This record gives sequence, structure tokens and C-alpha cells, in this order.
Amino acid sequence: AERAIIMEPLFLLFGLMLTTIYLEKMERGGLFDKLRDSLDDPVNWKRSAKIMAMSTIGSAAVMNDSVVLIFSGVVVDLCVRHKVSNSLPYLLSLATTANIGSALTMTGNPQNILIVSLAYDDISWLEFASNMVLPVIAATIVNVFFMFAYYSKELFPGSSGMMENMSILFIGSKTPEIIALENAHQAKLASHPEIIDESGWTLWSKLQVIVTCIFLLCFGLGYDVCVVSICAGCVLMVINAYKHQHYDPRPDTTEYDVEGNPLPPKKMYDMDGNEIEPEEEELITESETILTEVDYGLLLLFIGQFLLIGSFDDTGVPQTFFAILMGDCAAQMTAVPCVYLFVTIVMILSNIASNVPVCQMLAATFPYATPYDWMQVSFSATIAGNLTMLGSAANMIVAFQAAKVGDRSFTSERHAPFGIPSTILALYLGTFLLTLVHFSPECSVKLGTCDNAQAAGDNYYGQDYYGN
Repeated sequence: AERAIIMEPLFLLFGLMLTTIYLEKMERGGLFDKLRDSLDDPVNWKRSAKIMAMSTIGSAAVMNDSVVLIFSGVVVDLCVRHKVSNSLPYLLSLATTANIGSALTMTGNPQNILIVSLAYDDISWLEFASNMVLPVIAATIVNVFFMFAYYSKELFPGSSGMMENMSILFIGSKTPEIIALENAHQAKLASHPEIIDESGWTLWSKLQVIVTCIFLLCFGLGYDVCVVSICAGCVLMVINAYKHQHYDPRPDTTEYDVEGNPLPPKKMYDMDGNEIEPEEEELITESETILTEVDYGLLLLFIGQFLLIGSFDDTGVPQTFFAILMGDCAAQMTAVPCVYLFVTIVMILSNIASNVPVCQMLAATFPYATPYDWMQVSFSATIAGNLTMLGSAANMIVAFQAAKVGDRSFTSERHAPFGIPSTILALYLGTFLLTLVHFSPECSVKLGTCDNAQAAGDNYYGQDYYGN
């Protein structure tokens, strides 16, 4: 049973969770707080655009689930602060672009991590990202277009239609309602100057930026992503512990009387009347604070999922199931036009059974799939998360975190009218671009099939699996 547990995704998930938690919690006013503050804007469409940009970039760097977990409450707070009538566009801006942005890198989401671990040929971080740049850009453009078109009344108050929306976006024109929002925001800042955060970058904020840049550079240079992410988390842990020990103010344990005067410390005596010296303050360790915030339940969930799907794969049912669904396309699943049937099947199954189990079953069905095949699987399984609210963990996290603070606008019924058309268009457009421009080989280097890829592929898929 232990052979069914795939350790690389677990190590990477732990490392990324550790890193993001320390980036968030190390210092009030630090890197993550500055990112939060940068999302605020009095103009609705600009606020939505900032949320989408942050979510896309952040998810590509440190995993989409971590980003939405941290920023869901921030988005709801922004909606309350600006008294918006409908918070759903902003929550969708966060959730949908988190899924799209995570498709860019192998560290963006759990299924990409799993794919790189299970692929027969090696796929580097840069190779993965270079293949996904065009599809992710295309999907982002589609998502932004649908967002601004479907929720134009909320994001462009006072606009008369699409043409005026374009004028606002590209020319900088403003409606009276937008001008009123900006004036109200400036008046609020003038009357409450303490709102303006003029604090600069502290030593600890600069260290966070340095560690993050080195962390991403090591990914790009091809170092083991599991080792890099865990090392980054450990470095931040040491920095945080040193800061806490030597720089953070000690908690004030002084007691005061009703008039606010400090009381002398209480003295304690033993049975013989001797004064007991107060014990030294006990140090608070990382295992008692930050490390308790790592989502160990998520790691256990993946372990259970690996065991369950691994046992299911041993029955041979997934192999037969995909052979029936793909039909004659089974031997050339990523060749045009079969690739569009293939990504459709992956999209539907990802919303029924979740994308991580689908990728695990595909690995058992096509164990020697080429790197290009896996690029198509990765893109379709990830973008499929935007089809329905239940399609990805990121969507569920956003809905749950928003509901915790009283915002229940993110529901399946309200997600579907936006999610279904935008996801289908983004999926097929991205798939089309990936068929045209990709840098991963359509053959297996380790199998030695790259000299005659098509013949070897026909022989492998046709004879070894389906007996034709």
C-alpha cells in the first residue's frame, strides 16, 4: 500500500504551505500586508483587475490554494469597506484567476505537482512554464473579458454599454459615478490621514523579498522543487525565530489596579517561608505557533486519495473506461482533432471526480505518455476547475472563507452563468494554442522514441494496451 503513496507532491505541498505561512505571518506590515494594501482602489474595475493580477501571479508562484486561503477574507473586507452591492465579481476575480494562474507552473496546484511526479520523462520547471505561457495568457484574456462584460453594471457604474466600458479601460474616460467614488475616497483619506500607510520596507520585509526571489530563481534553474520549497520555509522559520527572540517586544505581564497604577509583582513562598524565585520566561517555540497553521489534514487527504485511486487503478477499470471513451482516438489522444475530445473528457471528469484523481488514473492508463501529452492534461484539468464551483478546491476555499465572515454570495447557481461559457472558451482556445506552440516533445526521450515518435506511439498504444 505504501507504494501507492506518491511522496513528491506531499513534500512540495508541505514546503509551499510552510513558506506561504511564514511570508504571511512573519511581520505585521510585511510583504503580504503590502500586497493586501495594494489591492485597494476606489474604482471598482481597477480593484477587480488588481485582484486578478495578484491572484494570477501569486498562484503561479506558490500554489493557488494558499493564495485564495490568505486573500479571500481580504477581498470580502474590501467589498465591505467600499459598500459594494454585489461581492461576487470580486470573489470570482480571485477564484477563477487563481485556477488559471496556477496552470502556468508545476508548483501552481496539486495536480501539476502530481503530473510532474508521475510523468515517465523528466519535465523541468522552466519547460513546464514555457509551454503554458500562451495558453495561460489566452485563458486570462478570456476570463477578464467575460468578467468585465458579465458584471459590467457592478464594475463600471454609470456606463451606458460595452463601448463606454472600452473607453473607460483604454482611454481613461470616467462616468460621473466613477468620479464620485474617487472623490469620496480622497475625502475619506483627507479626514482620516492615519489610513495612509507610509511605513517603508523594514529589514524583515526585505529579507522576505530576497528569500522569495532566491526561491523562484532556484525553481527556474532546475533545482529539486521539493527541496527548494522546504529549504525556503526552513530559512524563513529561522529568520522568524531570531526576530521573535531578539527583536519582537516581550508580552507585558504587569498587573494594574483599578486606577491604572502598576502593581508590584506577586511574591511566592514555600512551606518553610522562603521566597521562591520566579522562573525564567518560557520560550515559545515555532511548533507551538506558526507550525500549527500548516494544513496537515490536507496532506492526510492526499495520502488517502493516493491509496484509494492506486487500489482502483489496480482493478483495470480506469484503463478500460478511457479506452471506451476515447475510441479510435486512444492511439493518438493529443493529435488534432482527437485532442479536443480528450480535453473535454478530462474537463468533465475533473468536475465529477476532481482533477487530482483524474490525473492519477490517467497516469495508470498511459504510463509512458509523452511530456506534450501531460501538458494537455495539466492545462485541461486545471482550467476545468472554473467550470463549476465544485470543480476545484480553490473555489470551495473562497466560498467557505467568504461564508465565515457572513458573505454567502458565492454559490453554484451564481457561479455557473459566468463559469461555464468562460471556461469552455478558455479551454478550447488554450488547447488550440498549445497544439500550435509547445516546447515539450511529442515523444519519450527515455524510451528512445523521439527518432520515430509516431510509429513508436502507434505501436505502444495500439498493441500494448488495447491489443489492436
